[in-house]
Amino acid sequence: MFPEPSHDEIARYNFLANLNRHLATYLSPGNRVVYEARVRPAFRAVAGRDFRDRHEVRRAMLDDPFFQEWSALRRNAMEMRQQAGRSMVLRQIDALNARAQALNDNAGTLRLDPSLELPSYLAKVDHHCMPGSYHTELVPDDVSAAANYDSGLFVTTGGALGPMSDGGGRAVADFVRTTFPEFSPRRILDLGCGLGHNAVPLAQAFPDAVVVAVDTAAPMLRYGHARAKALGVENIVFVQANAERLDPAEFPDASFDWVQTTMFWHETSGTAMRRIFEEIHRLLAPGGLTLHVEQPQYDERMPLVEQMLRDWDAYYNNEPFWSAMHGIDVRGLMEDAGFRPDRMFDGYVRAKVDDEARNPASPTGATEDHGRAAAWYAFGAWKN
Repeated sequence: MFPEPSHDEIARYNFLANLNRHLATYLSPGNRVVYEARVRPAFRAVAGRDFRDRHEVRRAMLDDPFFQEWSALRRNAMEMRQQAGRSMVLRQIDALNARAQALNDNAGTLRLDPSLELPSYLAKVDHHCMPGSYHTELVPDDVSAAANYDSGLFVTTGGALGPMSDGGGRAVADFVRTTFPEFSPRRILDLGCGLGHNAVPLAQAFPDAVVVAVDTAAPMLRYGHARAKALGVENIVFVQANAERLDPAEFPDASFDWVQTTMFWHETSGTAMRRIFEEIHRLLAPGGLTLHVEQPQYDERMPLVEQMLRDWDAYYNNEPFWSAMHGIDVRGLMEDAGFRPDRMFDGYVRAKVDDEARNPASPTGATEDHGRAAAWYAFGAWKN
């Protein structure tokens, strides 16, 4: 299903992948240097105190030429990535749609709902500068948005998720198998599955389980289902639905052993998060697991400059809920939904990829890209 690039399209992607890597490993650490050397002392001299929060840090950093240049380069790299991907995909849109349709024909494992109303927090945002976001269809049975996203994710991450961009899903599967070796789920629900980068590795790691992958965007599901078929993965079902209110007829109470998300919450509103956690609790069988992989929450242990840099996507990469999500008490939301505090846990996972696909070590020793590095905070709970 992967789009077929020309020589020049490969060259553009190679340039952008290396630009993103250069920004992350060479330039991004400079923000800390100018913060300590220029911005923080200047603020103290005028205000007579230190910064109170990340928002004050951001406003002060906006006047620094190094931050301005780094930020402009990062934003332009994303816009160029989207343009390069869209031009490549739209050139072959008919062929991509035909391939997907051939793989998806007569498949009971792809269930689309044309009447589904998109939540406003998804419908009104071109996430990470992607025109039309995940859901826009230019022609009937369109998969172009997903093909653009699939081909471009490797570029955006500099290959940190591996050749198939599935390092997050492989990490989740590995985390569960090693941390909970006795756990043997039969039904797994992946919410906000996108095109299945993370759902497919779960289906591969647990071949005796059925994975149900849910998303609101039809182009992602069409492409993801065809992609899974092309990869020979048969134990996965793609369903178009809103995770805030899943149909009890299709999603009965206590019908899943494991409900999980991977990099999902930062594109979800605070109000929706509460409803989705309630749905997760409803759907989990007694003794079931819920696991979520996301960006780390802000707390007093994280320096304010680190919080400010992680907030970049909220202001300049069309991720309006990114900053607020970092500050939400997710354990409190889980407790409100019915999960007991003594059954909750947290930890960290790092992308599991082939050795040759890993990023080389940064010459500065700082490989964190403040939101795009292939390492995440994991939290979850067991249902009594």
